[in-house]
Amino acid sequence: MDKKDLLKLAAEMTLEEKALQMTQLSPDMLYHLAPANLTGPLREWRFEDEELWKVGSTLGPLGASYLKKLQKDYLERSGKKIPLLFMSDVIHGYVTIMPIPLAQGCTFDPELTEEAAAAVAKESAVSGLHVTFSPMADLVRDPRWGRVMESCGEDPYLNGVMAAATVRGYQGRDPREKGKIASCVKHFAAYGQPEGGREYNTVDMSRGVLRDFYLPAYEAAIRAGAAMVMTSFNTVERTPATCSRFLLRKVLREEWGFDGVVISDFSAVEELMNHSVAADDLEAGEKSIHAGMDIEMMSGVYAGTLRRLLEQGRITQQEIDECVMRILELKNRLGLFENPYKDADEQEEQRLLYCGEHLELARRFARESMVLLKNQSALPIEPSAKIGLAGPFACTGNILGGWHCEGKPERTETLQHALETVCGDRMVTAMSTHFIRGEKDVPDQVEEAVERLKDCDICIAAVGEPEWETGEASSKTCLRLSASQEKLIHALKAAGKKVVTVIFSGRPLDIAPVLEDSDAVLQAWFPGSAGAGAAADILLGKYNPSGRLSMSFPRNVGQIPVYYNYYNTGRPAAAKADNYVSRYLDCPNSPLFPFGYGLSYTTFACEGLQVEQTAQGGERCACETGRAGDRAVCTASVRVSNRGERSGETVVQLYIRDVSASVVRPMTELKAFRRISLEPGEEAQAAFTVTEDMLSFYNEEEQWAWEPGAFEIMVGLDCEHVEKKEIFVPAGTGGLEE
Repeated sequence: MDKKDLLKLAAEMTLEEKALQMTQLSPDMLYHLAPANLTGPLREWRFEDEELWKVGSTLGPLGASYLKKLQKDYLERSGKKIPLLFMSDVIHGYVTIMPIPLAQGCTFDPELTEEAAAAVAKESAVSGLHVTFSPMADLVRDPRWGRVMESCGEDPYLNGVMAAATVRGYQGRDPREKGKIASCVKHFAAYGQPEGGREYNTVDMSRGVLRDFYLPAYEAAIRAGAAMVMTSFNTVERTPATCSRFLLRKVLREEWGFDGVVISDFSAVEELMNHSVAADDLEAGEKSIHAGMDIEMMSGVYAGTLRRLLEQGRITQQEIDECVMRILELKNRLGLFENPYKDADEQEEQRLLYCGEHLELARRFARESMVLLKNQSALPIEPSAKIGLAGPFACTGNILGGWHCEGKPERTETLQHALETVCGDRMVTAMSTHFIRGEKDVPDQVEEAVERLKDCDICIAAVGEPEWETGEASSKTCLRLSASQEKLIHALKAAGKKVVTVIFSGRPLDIAPVLEDSDAVLQAWFPGSAGAGAAADILLGKYNPSGRLSMSFPRNVGQIPVYYNYYNTGRPAAAKADNYVSRYLDCPNSPLFPFGYGLSYTTFACEGLQVEQTAQGGERCACETGRAGDRAVCTASVRVSNRGERSGETVVQLYIRDVSASVVRPMTELKAFRRISLEPGEEAQAAFTVTEDMLSFYNEEEQWAWEPGAFEIMVGLDCEHVEKKEIFVPAGTGGLEE
């Protein structure tokens, strides 16, 4: 359908039809199947049956047969024949579940991320989905917050690169194409920094911090073509994001040029009254419309107020029509007017869902995402070793992670099965040790486990946090392993065993209490459908770990938030003892494990940093942030060598520091990275082009610019171990972004 036809269709719509196009409800509500115990605002909103069948989109269940029937029933009742949009939270997999996004960030592999997102899109599309609420581009620094599992970590650049890759994987060149879906980036903005790590809490930060750290990843997703944006529950500068004209009008539409659909989070328009920025539903609707909120999710403010607001002159017809046109244009972009069923296909579901190709991809992804944190000659496990396995994650398929959609833990391979498939009778498992149920552990079985594993050469403690303690509404103040899990690790070590601790979690945990008693620590995260096999591949030496931390690990919860790219202070902590500096009395400032850190079964060296400056007015080059091309400032290169006896991959990381600027700048900022694979004894050059864009920031006038002066160029294998050189970039090679 062309633009002229869309405009004609919009002109023919009644105000009621427009208000309902701007409303999203559960498909169960259309069939009157909403559960009796439904909570929240939907208890108070009552839609007439005729109104329900005019809503523009639904949130919830998938399945080709179900959604084809729903679309058919809807169109039969629709006078205008405007197809429904089907949306859902497919976060890291539909049926075949990939590693959680926080683990995906640890791959530093946008190409693999894009490939995985494309597989997720295929499964979702054949099951009838049109839009997924992913990626979550929220930058995170506080692991007390349960939703860190949905982010790619604490760094704005890495977060943006991975968000953009995810968008490309979902949408391809055109979301209308077979096997593609539209991407909705969320939660705009700064949802990942709630005070105290407490879900739905206030977010309070300066405009500079917002622009330096929290906005770039959303912008990268928009520049990659994301079709939709979901707002966040929180406030930004004392205004809820749901009705923030600064975010939705100035930043999103004016600065970034976004012309797609904006949707609220669940009941967030009505919750403006709880925020005390709206006295009633009329004011909540008015403020949301003025901000440019196109779709209200799971509440009825728009349906109940738009007519009154228009009659009272509090909103304009143009504001409503702009919202409706964006919704119609998205449906048209997906090809729904020509084929309202798009890719929904029961036979294709049978062929694609949980297929071998997708499971193998999930295994590759999981292998790359796992991070070896410690290894004192314990891994890989010797081929002849007798292996003991204990802990709550030894024999469970509950390793998919939160938001695992239609993933089935009961058919997910366990770590026990994955190891026994290779090791056979060399395996001994303490089958029922310390499963975590409810709010506390079942009675201790540590002594029984130690006795059962007494003849083993090496013991694997499969530990972590329960899946239900991660994700939305899962904030925690204690990040330690449960007492019985810590006791298990201590007891195995006390029995004289080599102990390999494998951690399944959705966040960085406080593992300092078990670090000393662990000869090796593998952070497996929640690795998805093929995660057990991936972990076994690493433990047994079939795969050399290459993951690098996308989020710092704290020494204890008192350090939180702890992150690498902090602003310096007037009294920075120094190497010498001095009380009057920014430090703790009882703990180092540094994290237990820093951003970008990860071990390998081989030894990599990164040395010989060379920096060559480009002549003034250097040539323009491609910009990895997605901005218009910008000029090269210098090239930085290092020699990377594999000095060990195994082939392996490492991640070479480029960091920059603005030594002196008009405003305080971060001590270190990741600007680029390269994954490099080397055979034993092999070496290669890792080269980076440093551009004006990498030196730029939003200054006090909120202009994107760079300033002449000194810059430190740093290259290394994590943020703390780098070679550095200082360069001076004079005026005349650029300036304000053109």
